[in-house]
Amino acid sequence: MDLITLLEKTVSSDNNELETAQKFLEQASLQDLPELMKQLSDVLKHPGHSTVARMQAGLQLKNFLYSKDNAIKLQHQQRWLSYPEDVRMYIKKNIFETLGTEQTRPGSAAQCVAYVACTELPQGQWLDLIAKLTENVTKADSTEMMKESTLETIGYICQDIEPEILQTQSNEILTAIVHGMKKDEPSNHVRLAATNALLNSLEFTKANFEKETERHFIMQVVCEATQSTDVQVKVSALQCLVKIMSLYYQYMEHYMGPALFAITMESMKSPVEEVALQGIEFWSNVCDEEVDLAIEASEAAEQGRPPERTSRFYAKGALQYLIPILTQTLTRQEDFDDDDDWNPCKAAGVCLMLMATCCEDDMVPFVLPFVKDNIKGSDWKYRDAAVMAFGSILEGPDPTNMKTIVEQAMPMLIELLKDPSVVVRDTTAWTIGRVCELLPEAAVNENFLSPLLQALIEGLKSEPRVAANVCWAFSSLAEAAYESIELQEDQTEPDSYCLSSAFELIVTKLLETTDRPDGSQHNLRSAAYEALMEMVKNSPKDCYVTVQKTTMVILQRLEGVLRMEGHIQSNVDRVQYNDLQSLLCATLQSVLRKVTPEDAPQISDPIMTALLQMFSTSSGKSGGVQEDALLAVSTLVEVLGENFKKYMEAFKPFLSIALKNVAEYQVCLAAVGLTGDICRALGKDVLLYCDELMTMLLENLGNDGVHRSVKPQILFVFGDVALAIGPEFKKYLDVVLGTLQQASQAQVEKSDYDMIDYLNDLREGCLEAYTGIVQGLKGDGEHPNADVSLVQPHINHMLSFVEHVFLDEDHTDSNIAASCGLIGDLVTCFGASMLPFVEKETITNLLTEGRRSKIGKTKTLSTWTTKEIRKLKNVS
Repeated sequence: MDLITLLEKTVSSDNNELETAQKFLEQASLQDLPELMKQLSDVLKHPGHSTVARMQAGLQLKNFLYSKDNAIKLQHQQRWLSYPEDVRMYIKKNIFETLGTEQTRPGSAAQCVAYVACTELPQGQWLDLIAKLTENVTKADSTEMMKESTLETIGYICQDIEPEILQTQSNEILTAIVHGMKKDEPSNHVRLAATNALLNSLEFTKANFEKETERHFIMQVVCEATQSTDVQVKVSALQCLVKIMSLYYQYMEHYMGPALFAITMESMKSPVEEVALQGIEFWSNVCDEEVDLAIEASEAAEQGRPPERTSRFYAKGALQYLIPILTQTLTRQEDFDDDDDWNPCKAAGVCLMLMATCCEDDMVPFVLPFVKDNIKGSDWKYRDAAVMAFGSILEGPDPTNMKTIVEQAMPMLIELLKDPSVVVRDTTAWTIGRVCELLPEAAVNENFLSPLLQALIEGLKSEPRVAANVCWAFSSLAEAAYESIELQEDQTEPDSYCLSSAFELIVTKLLETTDRPDGSQHNLRSAAYEALMEMVKNSPKDCYVTVQKTTMVILQRLEGVLRMEGHIQSNVDRVQYNDLQSLLCATLQSVLRKVTPEDAPQISDPIMTALLQMFSTSSGKSGGVQEDALLAVSTLVEVLGENFKKYMEAFKPFLSIALKNVAEYQVCLAAVGLTGDICRALGKDVLLYCDELMTMLLENLGNDGVHRSVKPQILFVFGDVALAIGPEFKKYLDVVLGTLQQASQAQVEKSDYDMIDYLNDLREGCLEAYTGIVQGLKGDGEHPNADVSLVQPHINHMLSFVEHVFLDEDHTDSNIAASCGLIGDLVTCFGASMLPFVEKETITNLLTEGRRSKIGKTKTLSTWTTKEIRKLKNVS
């Protein structure tokens, strides 16, 4: 059977034919993939072959060149680069010559060329490609299909490649794109492909935007494309404007008045949703940029320098025109709105919130009249829009002014929780939640609290979407009530608060809500458990009996859920079952934290039994459940302290499994944190398990497959182990100090902010580990234990490391705190012999920065260390 027939059979409705074709292609790819790819490129190139054969040849080629999975994509790229030059040239020639010859949209050749380009261009290969693509678009005899597929190719390359690789060729790329975008281009297919390509190329056209003449030309072409009668071209051009505003805000003043303002206003009013969305998105981006610029300006003022970029206050200037359009757009709801559908109505709500953050008090007089005129309207859409507009301006304007406005509105909002429209009730519950979160004094006001609580409790019986927002309102209200109490100096928690009389009823109703049969809709069950956790976390002493009862209810539910393990039939059931276990574990943590040290040992046996049972079931081996169960054990360790040791023998095998679970790094991370908690709780009693735990921790540190976020935490735990077992730590000392020396020399790419954060975490872990080792070997006695002298040969490295950390301009406040703590401990241990080390200018500057810190811990540690050094100087 020839290749063309086989390719045609890959879309056969006959399963046998389909299987035969697929098997043949698999075998051929295993025997000689380069040869198969050459043959596929021949089929793709030849216009005489059937459309199906060419399409399938293109599809097979694409699959050999590209994968959405990054690891597989990298393998494909390395494999391609390993092919002989003549094979690659042959395939490249074929796929390039296929451009413009396919009869289907979108064609395969554009993607094939782009995938090869994204592999070769970063290696300095296929360097004439961009020039050839530009020629394809600009030459006079190019067909519509040729221009379209070539511009699609440029778009795909720009989308996937790192911007800096194409920066030197941005002129050629823009020449091709602008040629295809011109208003005298007769084909909308070509204009669309060109406009999409521009959208993908904007990141690396910075040099062109910096030149006024080139910028004017680009902006003219984009603005003209927004006037296209073709909706797709119009939307793509508007998307370009949205992105240009984010990337090149500082150059937009020339275009805002004459063009952008009018274009985007018109778009916002469009009955076509995709067009309206882009108009709104443009102004959301303006607000985002201007909020960032306000932050930059305030930081610059603090440092006594002019800001690098300044705001043009476009949003403030446009408020009077924007607000009426946005509030009107809020009234364009659907009767049966799907949460997942992004539409102009939702976009308008987000835009109003961003405008409130950006324009602050200037916003209020433009929005309030709309609210007042429509909040009692007969049409539910206008009532809902009014509530939404009100909820959207709560954050940004001066809270003092907003508090008065909200207090006036509260009776109306409470009334609207009973509105006949489910949409209005939903938005009202969300707005009340925002009031509780942002302006808590208005929510816990005694004039409204009682009717508000009644309305919210009643709201828990509403449809899931409403009840879920009511749960969120309870979460915010619980925190607001707790925070409103001023504690006496000797108090750690209040005796009572404004929710005390209703506390038991609220908790009962929330527990009932978690059991609703429709609890899986709109995340209601999860929202109810989260509200329950917040109620318990923010509960005063006079609600403790209810907390105790709730603890037992959660325990009984956990035991009941575990009994269901054997009855789960489907994957859907399994997911819901695992989610429920995770929620119960999280709630258990919340209630355990409120249990008194006297009561904890009385309930710990059944709780630990249930958690151990969870670890041993199949769901307990699921990453999410395992992580939540480990966090619950961590809380139990916290409340039991040394009494946890009776569970160690039974729990140790599960802790070991979790520490070795490097594939699910969140589980491994939780297990590492728990190991530290156990060390702190058990003290010297943890010695029995140390050899095994230290072996696993050291293995994880040396394992390249362990996620980077785990490694700094392991270093912290070394400090915890040293503090727990004191002088006994000396048997691990050499290997741990060697590991810390290695970790302290780590370097990262400074252009990657995530890696800078990782490096700072790693350094803090090293510093805390050194501190724990010094304190542990020193002991608790009045005079340092002799074993601490084992650290002496390493002091020079420790303090060089401290200096190195301080001299890195990206160091954090936590790095400074940990450095000060370590210096202080070394000084108190080794006395006058430390003076030559700590009298260096770098160390003095570090301590000065620490004393000036706004963070209490850093200030305290640096002040203490400075005093200890001063004491030594006075003595010597």
